[in-house]
Amino acid sequence: MKLAEALINRADLQRRMNALEIRLNNNARVQDGEVPAEDPMLLLSELMEVTQQLEDLVTRINLTNSQTLDGDDTLTGLLAQRDIRGQELGILNGFLNNASDLAQRSSRSEIRVISTVDVSELRKQSNALSAELRALDVRIQSLNWTTDLLDK
Repeated sequence: MKLAEALINRADLQRRMNALEIRLNNNARVQDGEVPAEDPMLLLSELMEVTQQLEDLVTRINLTNSQTLDGDDTLTGLLAQRDIRGQELGILNGFLNNASDLAQRSSRSEIRVISTVDVSELRKQSNALSAELRALDVRIQSLNWTTDLLDK
């Protein structure tokens, strides 16, 4: 199995866990004399099975990520870079949106609001960071589809 397939399976298992949580909560209590729509004990059993499958799969994914090299970088390192660059870009873009949102004055007596930074220059940095993030994501996706998932 390729790493990308394992990531798809992981997402599916996570969705199943979320659905089981909802189903369990929906069947946790019933009116006296009624029966639940689904047997909570069977749902709990299914939950335990899904959580074990997910734990095994996540272990194998993490092991594969830590041992997969692309140049001098591990896939784990690339994923960390992508996460941090994404957070950095989000903060920068939020800041730039605030810095470029200048209030319009209707008269000279109103307080003048100006930006504290050169927005156009920082937008260029934001665009470069976006391009770097896209290139990093392509690199990661390529590795995901060409790397075999390791066994525990």
